[in-house]
Amino acid sequence: MAKKNQTLGEFIIENQASFKYTSGELSRLINSIRLAAKVVNHEVNKAGLVDIIGAAGETNIQGEDQQKLDVYANDKFIQTLTNRNIVCGIASEEEDDFIIVNSQDENHQNKYVVLIDPLDGSSNIDVNVSVGTIFSVYRRVTPVGTPVKLEDFLQKGSEQVAAGYVVYGTSTMLVYTTGDGVNGFTLNPAIGTFYLSHPNMEFPEDGKIYSVNEGNYIHFPIGVKKYIKYCQEEEGDRPYTSRYIGSLVSDFHRNMIKGGIYMYPKSSKNSNGKLRLLYECNPMAFIAEQAKGKASDGYNRILDVEPTELHQRIPFFCGSKNMVIKAEEFMSKHTE
Repeated sequence: MAKKNQTLGEFIIENQASFKYTSGELSRLINSIRLAAKVVNHEVNKAGLVDIIGAAGETNIQGEDQQKLDVYANDKFIQTLTNRNIVCGIASEEEDDFIIVNSQDENHQNKYVVLIDPLDGSSNIDVNVSVGTIFSVYRRVTPVGTPVKLEDFLQKGSEQVAAGYVVYGTSTMLVYTTGDGVNGFTLNPAIGTFYLSHPNMEFPEDGKIYSVNEGNYIHFPIGVKKYIKYCQEEEGDRPYTSRYIGSLVSDFHRNMIKGGIYMYPKSSKNSNGKLRLLYECNPMAFIAEQAKGKASDGYNRILDVEPTELHQRIPFFCGSKNMVIKAEEFMSKHTE
C-alpha cells in the first residue's frame, strides 16, 4: 500500500514483491532512471545560466533539430543505464538504431530493454516551459545471454512491464507504474530525494480540458474537427477549457490530475500522426490505463498496436475515459 512521504527507494523495496517477475533487477533499473533524472534535472534547472540552451546543430533520425539539452539528456540516460549493467538493450528517440549492451559478456543475464524519449518537449527549453523524460521497459523475447535484436523492441505496448515519465517543472516529479497502479514522486532538491507525493494517481472519468494544437485545425480529419467543435459548444457542462502546452509530459500530467483529453491526430501534414508509438504513445497509454484512463489512435487501443519499426508514428488520443470514448465516436462517425 502506497504511503505518502515514503522515499522512492523505500517504495521500490516495499512494493517489489507485487511485481510478477520479482528478481530485484527491475528495481535497480528504476533506481538508475531516478539517478539519471536527477542529473538531467540539475542541468535543466541551470539552462539559462550556462551554454546548454539552443540548437546543437544536428538533426535526429526524424529530421528534427536537436537541442543541446536533447543530446545531454540522451547521453546521461544511456550512460547511466549502460554503466550500471542493468539492461541488455536501449532504444532512444534520439538514436538511429537500438543499442546493444554487453553483447560480448558471456555472463550477461540481463532481461530488460528500455525505450526512452530523453527530453520530450525540448522545443520549449529556450522559453523556460516544462519538459520531461518518458521511458518504457520490456522483458526481452530473444534468449538471455545473446545480443538483443530488433524484435526485443518491437513489442506491443500491452507487453510493457513498466513505464513512466519525469516532468521538470515548478517541481520535478517522477511518475511510474509496474502494472499495479500509478504513483508520483516529487524531488526535494535540498537533499536530492524523491518522496511519494501523489499515491494511486487516477484520471477522473470525465474532464473539462481538451489539449490539441488548434493551429493545425485546418489540417485535421473531419472527425477531429467535429469533436473540437463539440468541446466548444454551450451545452451541459460545456464548453470545455482549451489547454495546450506543447509538451506531451506536461499536458498528460495536468490532464491526469484535473481531467481532460490530449490529442495529436493525423493530419494532412502528418499522415501517420507525429508522436512515436514506442517512445511516447505506448508508455503514456500504459500509464493512462493503469490510472483508469484510456488511450487510442482514434479507433483502436494503443496498447494493441503491433509495431513495425523503431521510429513508427501514430495518431494519439489519451486521457479521461469518457472523453476519449466520445472522441472515438466522432472519428467513427466521420471516416474519410
